[in-house]
Amino acid sequence: MARKYSKAASDDVESAVKKKNAGTLKSGRSGKTVKSRKQAIAIGLSEARAEGKKVPSKKSAKSSGKKATKKSAKGVAKKTAKTATKKAKTTKKATKSPAKRSTNSSSKKSPSKSASARKSAGRKSAKKSAKKASKKKS
Repeated sequence: MARKYSKAASDDVESAVKKKNAGTLKSGRSGKTVKSRKQAIAIGLSEARAEGKKVPSKKSAKSSGKKATKKSAKGVAKKTAKTATKKAKTTKKATKSPAKRSTNSSSKKSPSKSASARKSAGRKSAKKSAKKASKKKS
């Protein structure tokens, strides 16, 4: 029977695990030190895939999970029912007429920005202030 993983791919995984044990293996996006053995193996396989070595493709999220048991299926049904009622409540709030909401314009609050919008606004202002400072120096 043929190998699922090539010898070169297993060497990549081995080196990733050794780096993890040495404390030098970093995760891709955040750059944090990897502490999980499974994550180290996943990084090694990912690097092997990127280099074109013989590694099976990633499993999709749906197929990789085990079949749901009766208890967990009931829990999922409860969760979906809760989310459905939450969604119904939010749509009711959204469909209220503007007259029923506050009529006083001074009591109206400005819509709050999302976290990413606040971050990008902060970055923009930082860039502007940096440009002004560089213009003043020259």
